[in-house]
Formats: sequence, C-alpha cells, structure tokens
Amino acid sequence: MSALTSRTRPATAPRGPHSRRIGSHVLLIILAIYFVIPLWWLLVASTKTNSGLFVGSGGPLWFNDGIHIVENIQGLFTHQNGIYWRWFGNSFLYALSGGIGATILALLAGYGFAKYRFRGRNLAFSVLLGAVMVPLTALVIPTFMLLAKMGLLNTVWAVILPSLLSPIGVYLIRVYTQDVVPDELLDAARVDGAGELRVFAQVALPLLRPAIVTVLLLTTVATWNNFFLPLVMVQNPDLLPVTVGLNNWQALSNAGAGGEQVWNLIVTGAAISIAPLILSFLTLQRYWQGGLSLGALK
Repeated sequence: MSALTSRTRPATAPRGPHSRRIGSHVLLIILAIYFVIPLWWLLVASTKTNSGLFVGSGGPLWFNDGIHIVENIQGLFTHQNGIYWRWFGNSFLYALSGGIGATILALLAGYGFAKYRFRGRNLAFSVLLGAVMVPLTALVIPTFMLLAKMGLLNTVWAVILPSLLSPIGVYLIRVYTQDVVPDELLDAARVDGAGELRVFAQVALPLLRPAIVTVLLLTTVATWNNFFLPLVMVQNPDLLPVTVGLNNWQALSNAGAGGEQVWNLIVTGAAISIAPLILSFLTLQRYWQGGLSLGALK
C-alpha cells in the first residue's frame, strides 16, 4: 500500500541553480533599466530645443526630428558670458582638491588607527564613527559660523576646507588596512632597517591601492555633487560650482514670464557635468581589478 501511494504521489522537481540564475539576471536587468532611464532622458533632453522639451514628436524618452546638441553647447558658451564653464572649472577645482586632500588625510588617519597603538585610540575612533552618523547638512551652519569668524566666507576655501574631512574614508582605510596589510610584513621591513615612513610608502601603500582609489572616488563624487555647502558658503557667482549655478538658472526659468527660459541649457549643462564622473570611474576601474588580483596572489 505504501509503495502504491509513493508511486501515485506527484513528484515536484527541485529548483535548480539554473532557475535561480535566471531570476537574478531578470532582477539585475530591471535594476539596470531603472538606473539607466534617468541618464537616457538627460542625454535625449540635451539634444532638444527649449520648446522641444515640452512639445515634441519623439516624446520625453526619444529624440525629436532635429538634434540640437551643438546649438545647446554653443548657448552654454554665450549665455551670461559663458559663466557655465567657469562654474564647471570651479567644480573641477573643488572636487579635485577636496577629493585628493580628503583621501590623503583618510589614508594617514586610517593607517594610524589600524597599525599603531596609542592612548585614546579606541575613544577617538568611536568619536569618528559617531561623526559618520551625523548628516552633513547638520554641520553646515556650525561650519558657516566657524568660517565666518576666520574670514573665509565667499572664498574657495569655504568649500575646499570642509570637503577635506571624510570620516567614512578613514573607516574604510582602517578596515582595509587591517585585512590586507599584515603586521608580520611591517615587522620584517623594520627588522631590515626601514624607517616608519619607508615602511608606509614602500610596503603598505602599494597594498592599499584599491582602498585609496575607492576613497578618492567617493570623496570626489561627494564634493562634485555637493549642493548645500557651496549654496551657504558662496555668494559670488564667479565662485559657484555647477550644481548651484544650474539651480540659479532653474530658479530664473521657474519665474515664468519674469525670467528667461533656458531649460535646454540647464539639461545640457547637467549632462555635461556628469561626464567627468563617468570618465573617472572608467579610468580608475583597472586599479580595482589590479588590487583584486594582488589580493588573490597573496
């Protein structure tokens, strides 16, 4: 009886790895489409005229009859005496100096927390982790008051100096240093007669390359996209970054009849502003791959 029951019971085939792989691929495709659509809209919108953005034959996600990207770029050169390109240069200056400076400070601090024993180390690192939890917007007003007493408001230093601090960068460097740089390797270099600076530069630094590139990209992108800090610290139009400058144009366009409609220039400027970030990721990607290969060989 039991044998007969077992024969008549319908068998259910277990879900194999193939079906799970298909499900994960479908989910990744959906997420990719979700994140690519805004970029695609920005690219398409930058080819349209000011009126074509709202009334066009192609719709919001497709091109109109004519491609006007060249005219829009020329408009960026001439509108308000080409101030957009000055904003673009300011963003490049803020992001480059803030990203490099924050990476250097995070590298030195993270390596020190990971490989040196000193009094108050755990307390200092706990305070650092607490700073990670504080929203950056909550620190803008105290930073404004501090820089106002120093006489640095409305200068490039009002944007660069706050961008040099990256608690999350220090945390990432410390964690990566603890996992990748063994103490035995550093001790062997010291036994061979290398000083602390040489041990750091020639032994630890090459192993930390993936972490350095990661922190550099994070801090550079954060500084490039920063909006609230330069909005509060800088009033001179010649010192504004792209984010705040395009926002000013948007405010004028939203004024209706009282303001000049430059929506085509705004979307074109926004599309151009993301090009350096894309190039940075594509250029520095090989350093991540090289770091992963180095870790595998160890």
